[in-house]
Amino acid sequence: MSEKEKTVSQPPATAVGAATKSKKKSKPAPQKNPPKMLPPWRVLLHNDDVNTHIHVVKTIVELTHLNEQAAKTRTEEADKTGVALLLVTHQERAELYKDQFTSKGLTVTIEPTE
Repeated sequence: MSEKEKTVSQPPATAVGAATKSKKKSKPAPQKNPPKMLPPWRVLLHNDDVNTHIHVVKTIVELTHLNEQAAKTRTEEADKTGVALLLVTHQERAELYKDQFTSKGLTVTIEPTE
C-alpha cells in the first residue's frame, strides 16, 4: 500500500475527536405569561321544517364529537324551543362548524359567549 492510500483511508484526528463530543442542549426559558385561551363561541342549531330528526342527528354525530344520544337531545331541544346549543369552541372552529352544517342543509348560527 502506498503512502497516498494510507492517508486517504485514515480520517484526520480532529474529525474523530469532534464526532465523539456531545453537545449540551440548553433548556428553553420558562414562559413568563402562559398562552391565552381563545374566546369561546357558541354553535347553535336552529329548528327548521325541512330536515328530519334522523338527518339532523346523523349530521350532528358526523360533524361533532357528540354521540347519538347527545345529538338526539339537542335535536329535540331545537324542535321544541327553536334553538339548541350544540357546542362551545373558539371562533375559527365555530365558523368551520357553521359552514359544514350549512353544507348539509341545517341552519346553524354562531355567537360569542358573554
